[in-house]
Amino acid sequence: MNNNAIIFSEGVFGKLDGKTAHGLVRFSQKYRIVGVIDSTKKGMDAGELLDGKPNGIKIYGSLEEAVSEIKEPISYFIYGIAPNTPFLPREHRKIIMDAIHHRMNIVIGLMNFLSQDARIREEAKKYGVQIIDVRKPPTMRKLHIFKNDIKKVDVPVIAVLGTDTAIGKRTTATILNMALRERGIKSEFVATGQTGLMQGAKYGVALDAIPADFLVGEVEHAVVSAFETDRPDIIIVEGQSALLHPAFISSYAIMKGARPDGVFLVHAPKRFNYCDYPEIPILDIQHEINLIETIANSITFGRYKKPFTPKRRVLGIAVNHENMKKEEVKEKIEEYENRFGVPATDPLLFGVDKFVDKLSELFFEGVHSEYTLREN
Repeated sequence: MNNNAIIFSEGVFGKLDGKTAHGLVRFSQKYRIVGVIDSTKKGMDAGELLDGKPNGIKIYGSLEEAVSEIKEPISYFIYGIAPNTPFLPREHRKIIMDAIHHRMNIVIGLMNFLSQDARIREEAKKYGVQIIDVRKPPTMRKLHIFKNDIKKVDVPVIAVLGTDTAIGKRTTATILNMALRERGIKSEFVATGQTGLMQGAKYGVALDAIPADFLVGEVEHAVVSAFETDRPDIIIVEGQSALLHPAFISSYAIMKGARPDGVFLVHAPKRFNYCDYPEIPILDIQHEINLIETIANSITFGRYKKPFTPKRRVLGIAVNHENMKKEEVKEKIEEYENRFGVPATDPLLFGVDKFVDKLSELFFEGVHSEYTLREN
């Protein structure tokens, strides 16, 4: 079996609910993405649509069109939609059945676990394919409670948090992890959502599927596992939601379980209301920073025997450029650097050299290099 995969993202590719598809199109260690399905973007190049850079991944109008045009076997059908609902729409269920009939394994991140659907399970067995529910949590006996094992981790732990959902936390964390490795720093990435796991993260868990009593313990276990197994120089932890977001609590679990030495905060200056909650405004970024600093400086006792823990935990700001022109982004970067005294960048437009330099300055010797606002 090959690792060729097609991503289903009907009607949402390039929009917020298409974030799982976007992540896999930009980066995947686990699957080789050979196409995207979205009839509203038919014929376009997925990379060009997302980032203005062609990547050879074509968008098809239907599964049948993709199967007829792609000249190599496709082993995986990835459901690339991340809606604010746990349920699979009826029309999408039929397409998943069609994919099973084409002998494709189904990879899906909804809370509506398809492996528990008798009809789909029966069809999958008949056609010899797997149903992979990425968000399906381990059995209760395999879940972890907090043990304060995080005190063993004596390398920097950095969290990438945000001011909202679907704002670029995983993208920033992934880019940062790769940039650190390119600089010769052994970095390990801990995923906390289904997309990171689909991309091939070695460590992590889909937090929003974990019972509340185990949230902190699962984060701790993932970070400690990465530390004990690979002995990295630094660990980058993907954030979820936002501390101030009214609907979710996973950011608190990440702060408590990982106890990060520092945080890079992702913010979209032109986003004024929370995703899926248009009546609730996003507060000024300073409020999120204040809460991060308060929590980080209140929960670190007992872990740190290291002299390098910074007093200020927000080490930099990543700008999400949605609804912004490039010149506006540059102006906002300059504004944040002057206002908060930390490096700022748009990771997709300008890379994260500034963030790597900041981490090098704080935690590592001999790897600092001057940064410029470079365009990739």
